[in-house]
Amino acid sequence: MLAALTDNMPLTIILIGVIVVMLVMFFKTIRIVPQKQAFIVERLGKYSGTLEAGFHILVPFLDKVAYRHTLKEQAVDVPPQACITRDNIAVEVDGILYMQLVDPKKGSYGIDNYRFAATQLAQTTMRSVMGKLDLDKTFEERENINSVIVEAVDKASDPWGVKVTRYEVKNILPPQSIKDAMEKQMRAEREKRATIAESEGDRQAKINRAEGDRQEMIARSEGEKQKRINEAEGRAVEILKVAEATANGIREIAKAISEKGGINAVNLRVAEQYLGEFGKLAKTNNSIIIPTNLADIAGVIKAATSVIKEPAAVESGQVA
Repeated sequence: MLAALTDNMPLTIILIGVIVVMLVMFFKTIRIVPQKQAFIVERLGKYSGTLEAGFHILVPFLDKVAYRHTLKEQAVDVPPQACITRDNIAVEVDGILYMQLVDPKKGSYGIDNYRFAATQLAQTTMRSVMGKLDLDKTFEERENINSVIVEAVDKASDPWGVKVTRYEVKNILPPQSIKDAMEKQMRAEREKRATIAESEGDRQAKINRAEGDRQEMIARSEGEKQKRINEAEGRAVEILKVAEATANGIREIAKAISEKGGINAVNLRVAEQYLGEFGKLAKTNNSIIIPTNLADIAGVIKAATSVIKEPAAVESGQVA
């Protein structure tokens, strides 16, 4: 029996080898494509088809997977590069390019390495765009720069089956000397704005103070004017009242004089005042002047009373 097994050993080994080879070939022909990936299959060196996500079986010895591609959006780092601006300033610019493979066949046979080609195209376009801008404008025109690069790269990458979604400039780095000059300029600009703001505030404060003084002077003058008007009106009313009172008093005196015995009373009153004033004169002076003829006193009184008699005679029509 041992001899029989020994005789059948080569056949067993051959059988095991055949089974192993068949298993290897079976697993070689099976392809499971993950989600968001695509495999390019060639049959005898020629494009045969594109395997999408799922389970696939290839023809042994004839089919092979030549390319494997991801269909996800890819972020490709664009290395820093030196660019010369329109005002001859060398700046270093880098960015990120976002792209997506939409046609795996074109991506396999349209170009050797679409990632490298898109990166180089983004760099050359960046140099072209930066050469048209001044240094100050490069920081303001980021959106414009991004859109120009996306448009240029997307148009050139269409035969490669690649769709460029966006481009973002990461850094724009001028030389250190330019940075120092820009910082000085910004510092001077900030100081200028601060000085202008301070002067505007001082100007507005002076205007406000002047307006306040003006309003105060106007109010004071209006008050003074009203005060003078009130005082004038008061004096006018006072004069009017005094005049009315004087007129009323004169009328009462005239009425009293026109009555019976009024003239005699007036004469008596005049005589009393004359004598009273003469007495005051005697008290205030060391020397007294006495008329040589005391009868003159009666003459003076008679002359004074004649002034009062004349109006009364005029009223009665008895003037001699």
